[in-house]
Amino acid sequence: MPSTTREPVRDPLIRACQEADSELALFEAVSHQLQKLVPFDGAAWFATDPATLLGTSAVRVENIDPGLCETYWERECLVPDALLFRDVARSAQGVASLYDATDNRPIRSARYREYLKPQGYGDELRAAFRSGETTWGVLDLYRERTRTPFTRRECEQVGQIAPVVAKALRAFATQERGRTAPDGPGTALFQGRGTLLGVDAQAERLFEEIAGPGWRSFSAALTPVHAVIARAHAVAQGLDTAPAITRLRAASGRWFVLNASDLRGPDGSPGPTAVTIQPARSEQIAPIIVRAYALTTREQQVTRAVAQGLSSQEIAARLFLSPHTVNDHLKAVFAKVGVASRGELVAKLFAEHYQEGLHEGAQYADW
Repeated sequence: MPSTTREPVRDPLIRACQEADSELALFEAVSHQLQKLVPFDGAAWFATDPATLLGTSAVRVENIDPGLCETYWERECLVPDALLFRDVARSAQGVASLYDATDNRPIRSARYREYLKPQGYGDELRAAFRSGETTWGVLDLYRERTRTPFTRRECEQVGQIAPVVAKALRAFATQERGRTAPDGPGTALFQGRGTLLGVDAQAERLFEEIAGPGWRSFSAALTPVHAVIARAHAVAQGLDTAPAITRLRAASGRWFVLNASDLRGPDGSPGPTAVTIQPARSEQIAPIIVRAYALTTREQQVTRAVAQGLSSQEIAARLFLSPHTVNDHLKAVFAKVGVASRGELVAKLFAEHYQEGLHEGAQYADW
């Protein structure tokens, strides 16, 4: 049973998750409440693409040197280390501390030696915001070296609120706002860790929509770009086989897709990294929307078949079910998505997520 000393803190934290109207507002409110439950000196909050675990456009950074943003995801993708986000997301608990993961010898961690220690930090707590098996965001908490490390009890407390945060992040994927038709892709070339070499007019416009007018200088706002570039480097070096792609939603509500690929010269020498950005097509974002509505595997199969225009009888034959069972699954899907017909279902999942607007970029906390 939860202790009485914890409830007065947990209740406002849960309310903060339920009342936030954006990912950044969610991170700000949860950070304020979590500080009372599990004190920390610095933090990084990221929404993630549930398919690739790469950071997207919702970023909150607290007491971290902005100049380290370029190397953050490069380190995550290229440097073998303890407590990488992909490992935390796959773990049973979904949360752990660096001291615990290294048997109280953090010096064994390259991230500690090269990132945490130079900033005066000691222990680190990482958590995945998971709903079921799907991760919608990740969290990094830091404590100064002069303070005691995070306890297992504190890890448990973060683990208890993580699903609540995940549920809120998941809900934002289904929010309906104004819509606009997709436009064409843009391309940018980057060198090394993210130095911009060149950008076409379309990419410039789309980067501004995602990260605001100051996107060139505000590095944290370009977290998705740093993330896909780092993944592209890892793929080119044979360290990863996962795609260098992330899907993200701007504050305007529009969905975008970022792809990155390391180029080579005619002689095989390393070249720049090409990043393409474009508004997402319906088939690219539908999987995220389906996950956001927490459909079961069978409900997802039925939904995909509906989107292909199959009848209940045809779906039943494909999935080796009875038409009655297919209709039961459809009723459950309609209830979860909030629609009353097949046409509304397809429109909801495939046609309501292209919007206009301007993103003001990542959020830095002013402590």
